[in-house]
Amino acid sequence: MSNDLPKVLRPSNVTGCLDDAGERVNLRDVLDLDPRVGQEIRGLRKARDTTIAELGKATGLSKGYLSQIERGISSPSVKALHSISRALGVTISWFFPPETDDHEELRDIVVRAHARRTLSFESGITDELLSPNLDKTIELLRCTFPAGSESGAEPYNHRGEEAGIVISGRLDLWVDEQHMQLHEGDSFAFSSERPHRYANLTERDTVVIWAISPPTY
Repeated sequence: MSNDLPKVLRPSNVTGCLDDAGERVNLRDVLDLDPRVGQEIRGLRKARDTTIAELGKATGLSKGYLSQIERGISSPSVKALHSISRALGVTISWFFPPETDDHEELRDIVVRAHARRTLSFESGITDELLSPNLDKTIELLRCTFPAGSESGAEPYNHRGEEAGIVISGRLDLWVDEQHMQLHEGDSFAFSSERPHRYANLTERDTVVIWAISPPTY
């Protein structure tokens, strides 16, 4: 198989992120940025398989400035952070997960239930990031698929592997030419290089815990 696989977002992201999803961010928080914001930008950029040059072209920001932001040398302006978040397909609130009472060293290990980063998409699908960040070699998501939602009519593929388990509802999954119906408690795993797509063809929500390696958020 060709090593030049297309760069793709997760299927839930294809139709775009809802602009008003979690956009209420305190301006003071934006102006007083946590140095980890640069790390979050780098992790998300890499998960998107995007180079600094490509991000610079999409945002109009210089490669040097973006590099300084990612290394924590410079803090992005409000305008720059908005441009970066839009280019990477998230809302600005992605960089400001809810506060917890945990010690600082736990931030890269634990995600409290109330502090998950959540993105809602025009497709109706909602992704909750269960991993602390995207800097590791695996990404864990809780995906909610409302009735009738789907990744699209055409299959897609990308580097890596993925696996999951259906927590509730039913997920229709296609891998290559195989069509499977997965019910509550059923699990799956396959190479992401195999063309695949999925859908919720029922009249109620489906919830899936989804693991992807490497992260391709």
